[in-house]
Amino acid sequence: MTSKNEYPPEITPASPPISSTASLNLDDTYDAYKRAQGVEIDAQEAKSVLRKIDKRIVPILFVTYLLQYLDKNGINYASVYGLQKATKLYGQDYSWLGSIFYFGYLFAQYPSGYLMQRLPIGKFLGAATLGWGIILMTTPACKNFAGIAANRFLLGALEATVNPGFVLIMSMWYTSGEQPLRLEAYYCTNGIATMFGGLIGYAIGHIKGGLPRWMYVFLIFGSCSIACGIAILVFLPDLPSTAKFLTEHERGIAVDRVAGNRQGVKNRHFKKYQAWQTVKDPKTWILFVMATGAQIPNSALTSFTSIIVGSFGFDTLGTQYLQIPGGAVQFLSLLAGGFICTHWPRNSRCITMIVANTICIIGAALLVGLPASNKWGRLVALWLCYFQGLGFSMSLTIVSSNIAGYTKKQLTGAALFTGYCVGNIIGPQTFKDSEKPGYKSAYIAMLIGYCVKLAMCIVLYIYMYSVNKKRDREAAAGVNAPLTEKEEREAVEAGMHDVTEIDNKGFRYIL
Repeated sequence: MTSKNEYPPEITPASPPISSTASLNLDDTYDAYKRAQGVEIDAQEAKSVLRKIDKRIVPILFVTYLLQYLDKNGINYASVYGLQKATKLYGQDYSWLGSIFYFGYLFAQYPSGYLMQRLPIGKFLGAATLGWGIILMTTPACKNFAGIAANRFLLGALEATVNPGFVLIMSMWYTSGEQPLRLEAYYCTNGIATMFGGLIGYAIGHIKGGLPRWMYVFLIFGSCSIACGIAILVFLPDLPSTAKFLTEHERGIAVDRVAGNRQGVKNRHFKKYQAWQTVKDPKTWILFVMATGAQIPNSALTSFTSIIVGSFGFDTLGTQYLQIPGGAVQFLSLLAGGFICTHWPRNSRCITMIVANTICIIGAALLVGLPASNKWGRLVALWLCYFQGLGFSMSLTIVSSNIAGYTKKQLTGAALFTGYCVGNIIGPQTFKDSEKPGYKSAYIAMLIGYCVKLAMCIVLYIYMYSVNKKRDREAAAGVNAPLTEKEEREAVEAGMHDVTEIDNKGFRYIL
């Protein structure tokens, strides 16, 4: 067994030492990684592999994320076509449907994270997508609050796999610098879904006869998700090292590219010491509070959008097509943010989050302050709040790019999405039936949530910046010697042995 003292101080873990024979530490793609060592990789060849990965991975993520956003927000489009009356919803019942989805999401968060580590991730995500499509198509059978509440809980539990799973996929297939644009390429479907969903809602409003119109929302979205789940099972690979759409040589290149992140690719073994590191890491709790603050306003942009726009004084069809500009704001801001963070990858992510969140604060403040008679001003204020998607998506890149150790990465992601669930559970309850159509408490809660998130963005930036500077000072002072080319290789090797970013002192956070 290799001695711990043989490794340079920069990558010496506080946890169990690296061992070339310890199968628990070896990355699942380690054999492919070792085969790629010593093989000269042409830059054009690497670009060709990246293009092949993009063509296979990004479209699957794009379509799946589009559908999961439409599916979970189906009640928003159905709400103006008689959903509440048909399912006998009264008082706060509709608000509770928004919260119950995230109770299911929260319930499944840690079990699904564990299963994604232990099982083939492509097959797991495909089965989950197929399952929630089936659940969605059963929604028209619900005749009361209890039935539709159980339906929403199960839908949330199955959709809990998507966000954390896609964050892990980003870190498995792309370098840290490539991740923001790819992540925004699928996350921007939130904006597309808002526009597309508004158009579908508008079209469903013109259906005459047949089933009640609210049922068509769930039948259309559910059937699309079932088809998508089958496609994922067939086409989404589980690992770069086993991807059938790449040649054996290209698989080695795919693994070698990602190994340079010093995070490894995937390790199926759960590590207790990494779980404890996650609990003690300040980033975990900063991301948790950040996500909670960010998602308290989310229900205003999802489950309650049609109701809010209607409360401004627009007619039923107007509540559908006037959501389209908000979706456009979200779509364009996400792509712009992804472009900025890809071209200036090391120091722009937290700044992008701060700018996006400041715009959201302005929008929420206008919703609180503008008089009810200024319906167009309030509508524009609501559209400004759609910048929140950019801020939240950037926090996902913090997990995919700045957390190493696979157990620690999936648990940090689970902690972030626990905050995501808490915020989304709280948010719908701020829409009090007794306050309609003004919903003053909801708009104040949105403003508070955005302010909390902004504060946490700044704290996270300061923390990661200070850790980077401390490690730089230690290196300059000789406490840790600057990494030589050999030590750089060993730092990558440490990542392939599942060493965390806390243990690897050569690791630097991408801000």
